[in-house]
Amino acid sequence: MISLLVKEKLYINEVVLGTGFGVLMGPYVADVFSPRSWGTEQNTITLEVMRIVLATGLFAVGVELPCAYMWEHARGLLIMVVPTMAFGWVVVASILHGLFPMLDMISALCIASCLTPTDPVTCAAITRGKFAAKHVPVQIRRILSAESAANDGLAYPFLSISLYLTVETSTRVAIGKWFLVGWLYQVIFGTVLGAVLGLSFSKLMKLSHRKGLIDRESYIAQYLSLAIFTIGVASSLGADDLLAAFAAGSAISWDGHFNVQTEGDAFASVIDYVLNCGCFIYIGAWLPFSSYNSAELGITPWRLICFLIAILVLRRIPPLLLLYRFVPEISSWKEALFSGHFGPMGVSAVFVSALALTRLPTPENPPADQQQRLAAMIQPIVSFVVLGSIVIHGLSIPFFNLGRGMHSRTTSLSLTWTWTNRPTPDWVLWARRADPATATPSATNTVVADVERGTVAVSGNVSPCNGEAIRGDSETILATTAREEVSAVETSPFHRPREDEVTGLDSRVEVCFSDIAPRPLKVSLIEFGIQVATEAETVQAEDLTTSPIGSQVKTVRFPSSQ
Repeated sequence: MISLLVKEKLYINEVVLGTGFGVLMGPYVADVFSPRSWGTEQNTITLEVMRIVLATGLFAVGVELPCAYMWEHARGLLIMVVPTMAFGWVVVASILHGLFPMLDMISALCIASCLTPTDPVTCAAITRGKFAAKHVPVQIRRILSAESAANDGLAYPFLSISLYLTVETSTRVAIGKWFLVGWLYQVIFGTVLGAVLGLSFSKLMKLSHRKGLIDRESYIAQYLSLAIFTIGVASSLGADDLLAAFAAGSAISWDGHFNVQTEGDAFASVIDYVLNCGCFIYIGAWLPFSSYNSAELGITPWRLICFLIAILVLRRIPPLLLLYRFVPEISSWKEALFSGHFGPMGVSAVFVSALALTRLPTPENPPADQQQRLAAMIQPIVSFVVLGSIVIHGLSIPFFNLGRGMHSRTTSLSLTWTWTNRPTPDWVLWARRADPATATPSATNTVVADVERGTVAVSGNVSPCNGEAIRGDSETILATTAREEVSAVETSPFHRPREDEVTGLDSRVEVCFSDIAPRPLKVSLIEFGIQVATEAETVQAEDLTTSPIGSQVKTVRFPSSQ
């Protein structure tokens, strides 16, 4: 009933709301819904719930990317995924080993592998929606979506090497299994399997479409059915089902036919939204709050908080700041910092931790060895980081938007005070001034005085706009009105129209001289979005666009004398 207010005005998505509702319904508040009370099968149920939600989300990411995106942007994705994941894996494990000394380095690497992948569901908070469309560049949104989908599947090799080193007695055997099983079979075979399934279904659906055997609703149904079918086949064969789902989604839309047939339909988005809400309600009720303070395991709240802060700062931001020059989609260090910050941990971290528990022994109380200690500590640590990531990343956009609003109001008040407390006419504040380093005092004073009087007679060869040489043969006046027409005004080379000569002219105008005539000249006026053009034939006013504050932007063209 208030979804529009919450999502489009407050920018709070279903991730935060679902988790909060799950905590309220969970065993620590209302005790209505308690997944951990389901006995020995609760970890298996958690694993499969996360698997279905992740596979559906990854398939949707693959479908929504542009045609052949993975091939055309392979270089940027490779740099963002592999070095960033490897760096974060080692750094997180080192921090874990320092804060929780009861864990050895291999056990710390196993827990770190759960926190290495970026969660595509939580990442959608900044890659979709109204705020993302307005403030996040499209290339950043796409590269973050593709990266979050790719590194979810690549978490398998990081987890498998840690588990093999923990379980196997021989390091050589562990590395051999990691290469053969973890990389060649799970990752490579899983990717190829998903791509083959996606391409096969794409060709079958195009054939059915040409023969008139399939309707639009059947295309939409493939969003869910093909994703579940892919993970079912991949899981049965022991391959990487998450990478297979993402590869199937990318392959089925490789030529754009599937996107055209499903364009404009909201059914897939509704299914994705319902699954995400249910998943995070489940996570909120699943969180083990009582395990966040366990003296026998060395887990204390202050250690968990320090670990969370260290992860947010050191996991992704340093490698992306170092490597962003090699990523074509990231053009500045600010975009690299933004991309490094928005690496949330959520469904994927819970899934990998539940998967790790299936390979570890059931812990005793207290744990008898390192394997049991790892099994007892992995989910309390991972779940606390997931909770912190949901809160911080989920509320980053609302706080950022609130900060922008406060800054805008402060700037408006400052400008209002300036206009009402200066002896100089306030419209002159918006006129460009001569550069003191290049302009002579006489030329500058002449320009300012003539602007106020409405006449211009420039005696020097210095432009007050940019300090460059001018000939005085053309001139431009830029004006914007609040949905009023601007009348045509004829000028001479030595006459500047006053405010009363132009009907509806805003007093805050920008004066600029052009050294080349007759060619179009466009200048942007900050805060008012004024666009300028001069032309040597006619004098006319025409609508260009709508300014950010709703005013119609007008263009006035004045003839220039030769």
